[in-house]
Amino acid sequence: MTPSDPARILIVEDDGETAAEVARLLRHEGWTPVHKDRLDTGIKAALDSDFDVIILDRMLPGGDGVDAIAQIQAGGSSAMILMLSALGLPADRTRGLDRGADDYLAKPFDAPELIARVRALLRRKEGQIAETEIMTFGALQIRLKARQVHVGDRHVSLSPREFDLLCFFAKNHGNVLTRLQLLEAVWNLHFDPQTNVVDVHVGRLRRKLDAALVRPVLHTQRGEGYLFDPDLRPVVKGM
Repeated sequence: MTPSDPARILIVEDDGETAAEVARLLRHEGWTPVHKDRLDTGIKAALDSDFDVIILDRMLPGGDGVDAIAQIQAGGSSAMILMLSALGLPADRTRGLDRGADDYLAKPFDAPELIARVRALLRRKEGQIAETEIMTFGALQIRLKARQVHVGDRHVSLSPREFDLLCFFAKNHGNVLTRLQLLEAVWNLHFDPQTNVVDVHVGRLRRKLDAALVRPVLHTQRGEGYLFDPDLRPVVKGM
């Protein structure tokens, strides 16, 4: 990021006065703000364009901004996310950070503090560019910008949904993910449709990865969900 290439910052905020004030502060720093006032249009903007930082409200038309974090990140966005919300209790901040926010600032906010936090996020992002463009797990390489997966020199062909699934697994590697978490992050469904759509897609993704890799990286945790862990060796029955 250079003076000729100012930071692009997405503001997802339904209060017009707050959005205008935040945009004014950002422009004063030489950054380029883009404003959306609904959760759905905010998510679409985050996935359709490259932003350095997303300033995300919680109580938005269309839902709670914190529920969109996983979807934005699984969709390939490398933006740092700052939650800016009137919900400022410790439990609220903890929930936002646990769900993937990079920082959390309560309203009403102090203008210099907001700018300082955005600057800190921009510095963090600059240090993470290489990591966020390519995720590597041994021979497995996930290229987020190109939306491609390679094992060594071999390209592994995935559907868009399978790629989104793999990204979400990879960003949460080592953690068991439930079917409902996958539905929310990858399908944007906040309820169980009582179908096997998750199992079908995970099964297809696992078969493609197993065919290309020496050992499995996707594991079923019976009664819990699925685990992406390239270092976990499968249990051999009878041993």
